[in-house]
Formats: sequence, C-alpha cells, structure tokens
Amino acid sequence: MPEQPHEPDGAIAATGMGGAMDLAMSEGETLEKGPGSGQGPSDRPRSLWSDAWRDLRRNPVFIISGLVILFLVVISLWPSLIASGNPLKCDLAKAQEGSQPGHPFGYDGQGCDVYTRTVYGARTSVTVGVCATLGVALLGSVLGGLAGFFGGFWDSILSRITDVFFAIPVVLGGLVLLSVVTSNTVWPVIGFMVLLGWPQISRIARGSVITAKQNDYVQAAKALGASNSRQLLRHIAPNAVAPVIVVATIALGTYIALEATLSYLGVGLKPPTVSWGIDISSASAYIRNAPHMLLWPAGALAVTVLAFIMLGDAVRDALDPKLR
Repeated sequence: MPEQPHEPDGAIAATGMGGAMDLAMSEGETLEKGPGSGQGPSDRPRSLWSDAWRDLRRNPVFIISGLVILFLVVISLWPSLIASGNPLKCDLAKAQEGSQPGHPFGYDGQGCDVYTRTVYGARTSVTVGVCATLGVALLGSVLGGLAGFFGGFWDSILSRITDVFFAIPVVLGGLVLLSVVTSNTVWPVIGFMVLLGWPQISRIARGSVITAKQNDYVQAAKALGASNSRQLLRHIAPNAVAPVIVVATIALGTYIALEATLSYLGVGLKPPTVSWGIDISSASAYIRNAPHMLLWPAGALAVTVLAFIMLGDAVRDALDPKLR
C-alpha cells in the first residue's frame, strides 16, 4: 500500500460541499484559547447571586435607592458631619420661626432647630428599622425553615401560631402592648415589631424550604447519608434564602414607618428621644401657622421609606428568575 504524503503544517480536510477546511491552528490562536476547548470567561456557568448582582449594577432604581440609603447610614453613624448643633438645645424665643441663616429648616414649637433634629432623627429610624428587620428575619427564618424541613406535628403547631399572630392588628397591638412600657429606649419598640413581624417571614421561609428540599441535589445528599444539619445549612438554606431577603428588605421601610406611626400616637418612642414620629406628632398642631415644622421630618420619613421599598423591588426583580 503506498505511503500517504505527510502534510507538515496545514492539515486540509475535504468538506461535504467540495471545499476544504484548514485543521491547523497557529501557535498564537492556541495560546489565546488555552486549554478547555476554547470556552471564554463568558461561557462559564453563573450562579443566581452573580446574575443578580450583575442585574443590580445595571438597574438605576437600585443605584439611586442604594445611594440614598448609604447617605442615611452615614448620617446615622456620624450626624455631626452635616449638623453641628445639639438637637436637644432649644430657645423658646425662636419658637415656630422660619428659615434663617445657619438654620435652613427653621425652628419647632419649642425653639429647637428643625434641621438638626431631622438629621439626628435618621439615627433612630434607621436603628429601629435595621434591628427589627434582623430580628424578624432571623427568628422567622429559623422557625419557618425548621417547620418546613421536618413537617408533621411541628409544622402544624407553627401554622396555628402564625394564624393567631396574623389575627392581631399591628397598630392596635402596639397601642395595647407599648402603652404599659415606660422605657425611653428603642428596644421595646424593636421587640414589639419582632414579636408581631416574624410570622410573615416564617411562612415565606417555610414555603421556600419545602420547595428546595424536593430538588434532586438535596435528595442525592440525603441518599449519600448527609445529616439533617448538613442538608439544611449546605444545600437548602443557600437556595431558599432569596425570598426571605426580598421580603425583609421591603419590610425594613415598613418598620420605619410603623415606628413613626407608633411614636405619633404616643406609644412608641418618647421624648427626649429624637425621632421623626415625635417631631411629626408635635408639629401636627401647628400645621397652619408653621408648616415647615411638619414638612421636613415628614419628607425625610417619606424619602427613607421609599428608598427601602425601591431597593426591595430591585432586589426582587434581580432574584426572581421569572422576571428576567
């Protein structure tokens, strides 16, 4: 049999259409593509969280709300950066006066600087909102996740308990429970919000865990002998936490508004604590003569709540594959 001629560099293969295709690859192309059949970085599989972060960075709603929240966090930690006065220092001779040089928001009914109190009120509102959300998310996720994973008797008990808490009106419950509290700190208000807020997160976590534990990878881990704790922490929790994060982010703004509502009704935070709800309550009687007293704290409250709700909506859109 005659020996086939050797083609040193450019191996040519015939195509089905009578043409030819160069099978050779230059050294430069080989170095560019590298090992791995030419898959570039964009061909690598991405996780839900990486896709969500990519979408969030391109979402103007997330960017705007994130900047507003970052500003609120900064002034909550260091209010003296933009307000050098004392929110508790008042001068009755200047009560209800309007804007003046150095005091752009004017004075309230006690002669306190409205601008300084509005800035310092952000600390109270953000503290209540963040702490209440963390407490609700932690308690609700643990109880709901365990009930959804184990099911049976404990799931039935938790369902009946949540039904009882859902039947309690939030504002009415605050009027009853907080009316007997004499503390001037934020912790009774935070405890009340956690007490009545965890059932919502609990039901969401329960449903998410029930859905996640039916997946094949969880069943495979169970078949291989993985313990309950390993199944929950390693396989179920990372894939069931997204709905909890979305609801908790939106609820944070709701808790800030609830604190202001309870303080306005006189059962939430109490003086000398600086709070937007307290200032709104004090200014409501002078809305005709000095509307600036109500405008600025109410405006700050509205912007804060709106920013957290917008952030929650953006996170929901990024984490929900059905909305892509």
